[in-house]
Amino acid sequence: MAEQKQPYVQHMDVLHGALSRIDVAALVASCTDPWYNQTLCRVNDSVVRLGILQGEYHWHRHPDEDEFFFTLRGTLLIDVEDADTVALGPLQGYVVPRGVLHRTRAPEKVVILMVETAAIDPIGEE
Repeated sequence: MAEQKQPYVQHMDVLHGALSRIDVAALVASCTDPWYNQTLCRVNDSVVRLGILQGEYHWHRHPDEDEFFFTLRGTLLIDVEDADTVALGPLQGYVVPRGVLHRTRAPEKVVILMVETAAIDPIGEE
């Protein structure tokens, strides 16, 4: 695992099993961390993660996994190496393919969902 560049709060434990209601609004309301990532549930070999973010993540890549980002509230900026920055508003999604160097940024608080393999290391590789 790569060394963290700032204090990201990342909970990789699965918070909810199958047949459970997931109250995203309650999780958002109780969050006090500037960069919070919680695995909500597992779906087959993938997980759905909640991100409550403000600030910027470090540049990284995932050599073997794609990542899907879906914005619920706010604007998520995704910087992609050798490409334009993608701005995702509410109810917009984007896939970063495996191996692509990227970072996410949120000048203002943003709430997102991420879908990725359960084995992914969110810190990635540089």
